[in-house]
Amino acid sequence: MQPAYLLFIPAFVIGTLYVVWQLRREARRKNLRTLPIKPEWINILEKNVKIYRRLPASLKEELHGHIQVFLQEKNFEGCGGLELTDEIKVTIAAQACLLLLNRKTNYYPGLSSIVIYPSTYIVKNDHLEEGVVIPAEMRLGESWRTGVVVLAWDEVLSGALNPTDGANVVFHEFAHQLDQENGEADGTPLLENRSQYLEWGRVLSKEFTLLQKKSLKHVRTVMNYYGATDPSEFFAVATETFFEKSREMKAAHPELYEELKSYYKVDPLTWASPADNEDLNHKSFI
Repeated sequence: MQPAYLLFIPAFVIGTLYVVWQLRREARRKNLRTLPIKPEWINILEKNVKIYRRLPASLKEELHGHIQVFLQEKNFEGCGGLELTDEIKVTIAAQACLLLLNRKTNYYPGLSSIVIYPSTYIVKNDHLEEGVVIPAEMRLGESWRTGVVVLAWDEVLSGALNPTDGANVVFHEFAHQLDQENGEADGTPLLENRSQYLEWGRVLSKEFTLLQKKSLKHVRTVMNYYGATDPSEFFAVATETFFEKSREMKAAHPELYEELKSYYKVDPLTWASPADNEDLNHKSFI
C-alpha cells in the first residue's frame, strides 16, 4: 500500500510551481510598469482618449504602466477586415485600464482576447426561446465569460472622443469583466471586504429598481435605460455614468456615486479642469 504522505506530493509540487509562476508574473509586471511609454502612444492618448487629459499626473503615470502590462498579456484580434494598429490597441487598453487605477488589480484574469470589428456587427441567432426564433442582432460590444471581449472600433473611438455623454462601450464591457470575476454576472463584482457587500446590495438594488420604474414611465434620468435590463447591465451602465457624468450622478444618485467611488478608488469629479467645467455647462444631459 502506498504511504499516505505520497498522496500529497503532487499537490505540493503543483502548489509550489504555481507560487513560483505568480512571483515571476508579478516581477514581469513590475518591470513592464516601469518601462517608459512610447511617445507615439502618448499622442494617441491625447488625441483619442479625451478623459486621459483630465487625469492628474500620478494617475497618468499609473495608467501608462497598466497599459504596458495589458498590451503584453492580452491578445488582440481584428475581424471583418480590420487591420490592427497601435492606435486601436492603445485606445482600448487605456480605457480598460482606467477602471483599474488606484487599486490592487490582476488585470482582468478571466480575459484572454479582445476581438475588434470595424463597426457595428451582426450576431446571428439560430436558437429558439419558447418556440420563437430569435432574430439576428446588431451589437456594439459584448463580454463573454469564456475570456473574450468583442468591440466595434467606431464605437470605441466615438466613446473615447466624447467623455461626457455617458456612453462608452469599453467601460461598459470591461465593467462586465469585473462583474464576472467571481463567476456570476449579477451586478456585484469582487469587493475589497466582505462587510461591503451588504451596503452594495442595498444601494444598487434600490437604484436598479428606481431606474426600472423611470424607464417604464419614460422619466428623464442621468443613466441610460439599458441599465434597467438586469443587475449586470445596471452595473455596466452605472460605471459609464460614473466616469463620464460624475457630476450629474453625484447630484441625482449620491449613494450610488459613493459606492462606485469606494469600489473604483477614484473620484472623477476631481479630474475636471475649469475648461472642462465650462464645456459641461453648455451641454444638455439626459
